[in-house]
Amino acid sequence: MRFSLSELMVCAASRIFDDEGEVLVTGIGLLPRLAASLAMGSSNTDILMTDSQSFVLSQPNPVSGLESHAGQANENWMGFARIFDNVWSGRRHALVGPSQIDRFGQSNISALGGTHQAPKVQLLGVRGFPGNSISHANSFFVPSHSRRVFVEGECDVVCSVGYNNDRLPRGYSFSDIDVRTVVTNLCVLDFNGPNKQMRLVSLHPGVGLAEVQDNTGFDLAVPDDIPETSAPSDRQLDLLNELDPLNARAKQLKNNPPGIRQAQEA
Repeated sequence: MRFSLSELMVCAASRIFDDEGEVLVTGIGLLPRLAASLAMGSSNTDILMTDSQSFVLSQPNPVSGLESHAGQANENWMGFARIFDNVWSGRRHALVGPSQIDRFGQSNISALGGTHQAPKVQLLGVRGFPGNSISHANSFFVPSHSRRVFVEGECDVVCSVGYNNDRLPRGYSFSDIDVRTVVTNLCVLDFNGPNKQMRLVSLHPGVGLAEVQDNTGFDLAVPDDIPETSAPSDRQLDLLNELDPLNARAKQLKNNPPGIRQAQEA
């Protein structure tokens, strides 16, 4: 079976939506969008997605080769106000790509280094992350697993709430926070370790535990038996070709690690 690292990551990310039922899924970025679309077209047909404008789709839009939104199968209209109604009701799962993640599952998309008033690098700002993190499920997609992303200590700017008692909003507990899964180019992680510690779920083909830990700025919870991330099925790869006919996914990541090449050649 031949598959790329981007396809492995997209399929791994799509599995986080398998048992969601009917929720609005938002994948920010091409690969997260593909992951949500793949789930909607296969493992969870109850998923709702928008066309990234204002319509709820009956079928996921392709991420490449689409010249316009004309003729798409629209289920309903979802303008800005209805998006917020949905967010605040908790019936949403966002798959996003933060610039930093810390051991609490807090994330940063705002600024790097320096001070809050004078950062070394100014990014997007906190945008919707604070409200999203206290309203609905959130997962992370990280194309390059490194200590620059998985930082020691706290994020430079805490944009989203995680499992940190000192930063929980008044009246909130861990049970009110829902940070689920992290999919990276090395592995899959979640927050089901002791006291919500980030836990290793699976390793991608050819990746060792030491490589993951060396590229993470804090200790991970590690199970006794670490499975290998499941390879994409033929059906998933066929559907990805329908969703991305121009193969834009191939340009999103660096070269495949050796384990992926070996899996392709097997």
